[in-house]
Amino acid sequence: MKPDRLGEMETYINKAGTVSLQDLCSVFHVSMSTVRRDVTELTRLDRIQKVYGGVIGGGKEIATDMPIASESEPSTKKRQLGYLAASLVRNGMSVFLDSGIETLHVLPYLAEKSNITVISHSLTVLAQAARYASLNVIALGGIYNCDTSTFTGQSALDDLAKMSIDLVFLSADGVTIERGLTSYNYTEIEIKKNVAKWNRDLVLIVDGKELGRNALITFCEIGSLHAIVSDKPMPQDFLRANLLSKVRLLMPPKSIDEGLYERAYKAQVAEG
Repeated sequence: MKPDRLGEMETYINKAGTVSLQDLCSVFHVSMSTVRRDVTELTRLDRIQKVYGGVIGGGKEIATDMPIASESEPSTKKRQLGYLAASLVRNGMSVFLDSGIETLHVLPYLAEKSNITVISHSLTVLAQAARYASLNVIALGGIYNCDTSTFTGQSALDDLAKMSIDLVFLSADGVTIERGLTSYNYTEIEIKKNVAKWNRDLVLIVDGKELGRNALITFCEIGSLHAIVSDKPMPQDFLRANLLSKVRLLMPPKSIDEGLYERAYKAQVAEG
């Protein structure tokens, strides 16, 4: 029900600190238009603050000209996913980073490598990547959408068509055997479809709660993936499916040194 969702959304925003509208779509499994209405209602009630590209906890609306990151301090889980994803990247590679919380946290670990080129249509990803002098950064052109902090449209697609990218990191709002990788975000879907179609080595970085859920639009089949990086084991029906026979599965070990991710992350943030 809407009142319950508004309360949960307010709690989530206040806990996270800063959140993009796209991340709210993913977390609450609703469309962008629904998120906009909910954010407008919470802003009207002075429960949250609306900023450029997203929202922050608190009252009355404020203005800022800086794109926000999805989290002020990423959790150990997201650092683990970023670390594992970056382990697939070799020196000298070109890497596409999709929009989304999970792909964002690959950056500190990419910065440890040599001669890495980061390509993205996400202003949030680009702003974070620009903090690391060791990374080469390419921004896709296009029309800017402030709701998602991304560039989309024909110009972005034309830029992608000219590139042969070594490794593509994708995010998804839902993943099922029947429908593959799905997204609620209609404005970004052509970017997702085309980067998946035009490049061979595709890696899905996914929060385990998205496994087994469907979103609105399919943009990639599971069998097209090179690897899946997840914080939770794959469901049994996924493992039984022949589609995963050639897909590499990466997940954090049960026993981990959390300081490994903490030290690497903070060292790169300090350098950035």
